Amino acid sequence: MMKSLSIAFAFLAATSSAFAPTQRNALKNPALYMSEAEPNMVEAPVDAAAESVEPTIVATGASAAAALPAMSQSLPFMQRPAALTGDLAGDVGFDPFGFAKSEADLMNYREAEVKHARLAMLAAAGWPLSEVFDKKIAAAIGMEPILGADDRVPSLLNGGLGKISPAYWVGCIGLAAMIDIFGTLRMKSDNKEYLPGDFGLRLGYPANEDGQKRMQLAEIKNGRLAMIAVFAFAIQEFVTKQGVVDETPLFFFPIVETLHKYTNSGYIQ
Repeated sequence: MMKSLSIAFAFLAATSSAFAPTQRNALKNPALYMSEAEPNMVEAPVDAAAESVEPTIVATGASAAAALPAMSQSLPFMQRPAALTGDLAGDVGFDPFGFAKSEADLMNYREAEVKHARLAMLAAAGWPLSEVFDKKIAAAIGMEPILGADDRVPSLLNGGLGKISPAYWVGCIGLAAMIDIFGTLRMKSDNKEYLPGDFGLRLGYPANEDGQKRMQLAEIKNGRLAMIAVFAFAIQEFVTKQGVVDETPLFFFPIVETLHKYTNSGYIQ
């Protein structure tokens, strides 16, 4: 009986060994599985002098997208929009409402953002300067000043837009339309190097790529800040009923004159 059991056990062990992987098969299977699971992974060539070094795996194709962060940089609690890949200057993954659904949408929105940013930078500088020099220039050329008695700039909230000549609005709209048409034609051209807002002006524009990226980033950041500033100017003057320069005279008038005004108004005892 024991002899029969021994013979049966030896037979089972011999047959089951046929299903056990050999050392060669064990080394070959992981590479096979990796090639099946990762079709976009390319094995870098190995130098003959460095055969002992393990091969480097280089990600290509769709695998390169894995390097992008999954969450938005500006809103860490939200996922990064798929169209915002970080290629544009100032791209921090901010699109909470999902307006940019494709690269074409993203380029159109960036074109509009750059135009509004440039206009806002002009307005942020022109708003307080007009409050400082409007009455002086009007007195020098014998015209009635646009600013009211409270030194506020005419706006939708402040009123006073009726003092502006219709010819001025026609000229502004015409100039803006010409610039916009020129920009639209350049945007729809076949120039692959075109960037949103690129009107071909190169005065003071850096020649190297790093300088160009730095300039683009500075422009979009200053433009975004200017858009917030102009909105704040309008709200501030509407609430306080006085001009921006009167609210913050330290930025626009000599220090002696400012201190004199503060003394007469009771700020300085």
